[in-house]
Amino acid sequence: MLTTHKIKILQSLDKKKFRQKYKLFLVEGNKNIAELQASPYIIQEIFSCQPDSLPSGLSEITPISENELKKISFLQHPKDSVAVCEINSEIFLENCPVQLILDGIQDPGNLGTLIRLADWFGIEQIICSEDTVDFYNPKVIQASMGSFTRVNIVYRNLNDILENSENVNIGTDMEGENLYNIDFPEKINLILGNEGNGIRPETEELLHRKITIPRFGNSKATESLNVSMAAGIILGQIYSKRS
Repeated sequence: MLTTHKIKILQSLDKKKFRQKYKLFLVEGNKNIAELQASPYIIQEIFSCQPDSLPSGLSEITPISENELKKISFLQHPKDSVAVCEINSEIFLENCPVQLILDGIQDPGNLGTLIRLADWFGIEQIICSEDTVDFYNPKVIQASMGSFTRVNIVYRNLNDILENSENVNIGTDMEGENLYNIDFPEKINLILGNEGNGIRPETEELLHRKITIPRFGNSKATESLNVSMAAGIILGQIYSKRS
C-alpha cells in the first residue's frame, strides 16, 4: 500500500543524503525497469498504474492510480511505473582496457549520457571523482536509459587512480594533439573535465597525453563542445581504429 509515510520517503530520494540514509534509489518507466531484470540491482518494490504492461517475472508490484504516481515520480510527465531499488556496494574492476575518468562532472544529464556512451562502446567501468554528481540521482538514471545496469560506476580519489594505473592517461585540452592524427594505445584512461572549468590542474599534471577535437567550421562563436558530445567524438575515433 502506498501510504503517506511511504510517499514522503520516496519523494526524499531526489536528495543524495536520503538515498544514502535509506540505501534506495528510484528507476522510472517500464522500459528502464525491464533492464533491471538482468542486472545485479535488487528491486524492493514497484508501484505501477499499468501493471499489466510490466514484463513477466517481476514481483512486489503494487497497483496505484495516476495521481499517486505523480506524487512519487520525479518526471514532469510520468508514464506508468516507479521501481524502488537497493543501492549496491561499489566493486572496483581491475585491468579495464578503456575507462572513462570523470573529473568533477556536475550535470546529471551529462553523466547519464556518458553512461550510455560507455555502454554503447562496451566500456565496463567509469571512475568518478568524489565531487562528481551522484549517479543514483534520478536525472542521471533517467538519462542513462537503462545503461547504468551494464556499466560499473565507482567514486575514487583520481590522483590515486591515475598515479597507479597501467593505462595511458589521456585528457582533453584545447592545445592538445589533433585527435585524428593519433594512434591510440590499447589501454586508455580517457579523462573528461568539469563542464565549466575542464580538468583540474592536479589531475592535468598526471596526464601522459593531451588531445583536442579540431574545429572545422569558420565560426568562432562556439567556444567548446558539451562534454558528453566531445566524449562521443573521441570514443568514435578510438574505436574506429580497433574495428
